[in-house]
Amino acid sequence: MNLSEFINGISAGKFDEQFQMLYGSADKAVLRARARYLSAAENFSRLYPESGEIRIFTASGRTEIGGNHTDHQHGCVLAAAVSLDIIAMVCFNGEGVIRVKSEGYDAVEVKLSDLKPKKKEKETTAALIRGIAASFREKGVKIGGFDAYMTSDVLSGSGLSSSAAFEVLMGTVINAGFGNESIEAADIARIGQFAENTYFGKASGLMDQLVSAVGGFVSVDFAEPENPDIRHIGFDFERSGYAVCITDTRGSHADCSDEYSAVTAEMKHVAEALGCEFLREADEDEFYAKLPELRKVCNDRELLRAAHFFDENRRAAAEAEALSDGDTEWFFELVNESGTSSAELLQNLYICTDPKDQQIPLAIMLSKRFLKGNGAVRVHGGGFAGTIQAFVPSYLTADYAAEMERVFGEGSCYVLSVRPVGGYELRIMS
Repeated sequence: MNLSEFINGISAGKFDEQFQMLYGSADKAVLRARARYLSAAENFSRLYPESGEIRIFTASGRTEIGGNHTDHQHGCVLAAAVSLDIIAMVCFNGEGVIRVKSEGYDAVEVKLSDLKPKKKEKETTAALIRGIAASFREKGVKIGGFDAYMTSDVLSGSGLSSSAAFEVLMGTVINAGFGNESIEAADIARIGQFAENTYFGKASGLMDQLVSAVGGFVSVDFAEPENPDIRHIGFDFERSGYAVCITDTRGSHADCSDEYSAVTAEMKHVAEALGCEFLREADEDEFYAKLPELRKVCNDRELLRAAHFFDENRRAAAEAEALSDGDTEWFFELVNESGTSSAELLQNLYICTDPKDQQIPLAIMLSKRFLKGNGAVRVHGGGFAGTIQAFVPSYLTADYAAEMERVFGEGSCYVLSVRPVGGYELRIMS
């Protein structure tokens, strides 16, 4: 389709069904999507006025549902793709050059004649694009160039993984444009991880990319990290009458790096004391039987964090089972247990060296007070500062968001739906 056909299609409602799938069934969500895509089309036309055929793609952010700090010990995780996403308007150019202009950022250009890693590109968008293109070429895909305009509402630092969304979006564009959609979603995720690890220079796991690429609720077992067991769970959360609400408590992550590293190091120290490399390999009964001996070589916080892992690993698998069975009552019970374990055992709700700032415990307390036993609430992601996650009855979401924003500021609460698809190309419907 060309740009005029796309704009007319939006006005005629020919994308509304896809908008409902991606962003939720509420009229407000569809109207917002229409306006957002029309704005993107206008910006694209200014950047690339000579464009002919265009194609439209999207990839989502993700939220961790269960498995708080289990993945780095080869454990189980439950996560979901959400309705915040990055969209791309694309014109394939056949010039051997990928040009990307993201709203609010400088334009990036990568020549496909040279796809080797560049030291000067570390931690840049160009590095991700080059790494993704190199991976596709390695898989035998004959890549050509394209021009793209992108806009994102997966805010950086929101804990919803904007980098993974970008990687999956780039992979989806290349797969559709040049790969005849032959590359599976899980492999697109691996390509994104490779680019982030090798070209961008950040050591990251695979969970974020997997969820963005696969879509919906995704249960991942990392017992074999190079070949994780991935299970898509077809549960319609919106139809069950609940929304996922993420509140950014706006605490600084600046001093959290050591705290994150300590969780991994301390769990691993306990595993080593039990003769293993990772806690997933350890015997839980042996751990409890040997507590007196373990206390001689491990400190008490290390042991509490190990206890959290054993319970949380089981809990993440049970949460997936609860959703598969459609048992929201059991699911919410497990989520609340996860939140309690994170607070009492994992101890990742605030920075221990600065105990006066406790935005996450404050947000959780306010959420519990508001929800009065409905739904569930827990810390979101790595913790220490940043975001909380609440499962809120749909009829309460507007009031819940208002209450959280009263305390943490306007725009701090995101009311989300779970998106059933991963990287996706929008097509005009008759």
